[in-house]
Amino acid sequence: MKPKNIPHPSFFVDAQFTHIIRKFAAEAESSGYLHPQQLSIIYKEGWFNLFVPKEYGGLELSLPEGLRIEESLAWIDGSTGWTVTLCGGANWFIGFLAPETAEMVFDSQKVCLAGSGRANGIAKMINDGYEISGDWPYATGAAHATAFTANCIIEKDGIPLQNEDGSQAIAAFIFLKNEVSIREDWKAMGMKATSSNSFSVNKVFVTKARKFNIDEKQAILPGKIYQYPFLQFAESTLAVNVSGMAIHFLDLFEAIRKERKSNDHFINEQLLACSLQLNEARQAFYQTIERSWNEGNRSNQFSQDTLAEVSKISRLLANVSLKMVDNMFPFCGLIAADPGSEINRVWRNIHTACLHPLLLLP
Repeated sequence: MKPKNIPHPSFFVDAQFTHIIRKFAAEAESSGYLHPQQLSIIYKEGWFNLFVPKEYGGLELSLPEGLRIEESLAWIDGSTGWTVTLCGGANWFIGFLAPETAEMVFDSQKVCLAGSGRANGIAKMINDGYEISGDWPYATGAAHATAFTANCIIEKDGIPLQNEDGSQAIAAFIFLKNEVSIREDWKAMGMKATSSNSFSVNKVFVTKARKFNIDEKQAILPGKIYQYPFLQFAESTLAVNVSGMAIHFLDLFEAIRKERKSNDHFINEQLLACSLQLNEARQAFYQTIERSWNEGNRSNQFSQDTLAEVSKISRLLANVSLKMVDNMFPFCGLIAADPGSEINRVWRNIHTACLHPLLLLP
């Protein structure tokens, strides 16, 4: 079956939003966090709540719909797209939160969760709750997060607990903003405006209602999006950020060549080949995503074979996107070496993003 043609990311976002977000991208990079004008659009459009139910003020999108928005935002600006994706992915945890916790956390239009998947905390069982201490790195969106999530090792009477299968007992917890300390230590060469800083808690007591497990079998809300396994959800959302940035890079490359009135036949062929290869990878990706999503229409069950294909095609999309950017980079000229240029920022962003372990090919 021939894949449907996938529109350019500009098709899914208002051109005025593109202009404003890009206008403040350099300033956001300099400050280390998204600009208020960028955040204003994000809040107005509800992009942090792509996968949150409407009853909680969310957009309640399907996975394919959300992925197209995330790819478009990454095409506009890598830091914006990445922040929306990571914080929006954390907001997706609402499907696993106790109702009283969800109501407490999702109490405003500006709700934004940041966090870490590393089990860098210790949660000591005390009476009807847990005393938690820990330190976690790379919490994208820390500068404007309203709450934080983190994984912790569970202890009772000083002894780490185990699951029935003998594995270490680990659970996720949610902390309010006033319970955490943020350390501004995000110093990467790219994604500078994502404020992916570290955070810590010290002997913070939380009730059992603040504990949750990110497992489709333990989802509390009924939406199909919460039955979609977290691994494939994460892989696919990260992958479209890379493809969005790659398209932005190729768009900028073409604009630079037109401005210079360059018409080298070999370079034109290389650009065309890269654009076609990237488009084919996007087509294959979205076709696989649609197939996996449609499999769950009747019973919210997703076949393991299709999910394995989602993992494969997501990482392949990221790999192809990075390769196409690197193929064209030598032909950019010295403007691409200028840290203040837009094309250099896109190049730095995409190379930083591709260091995420969920984007690496096996």
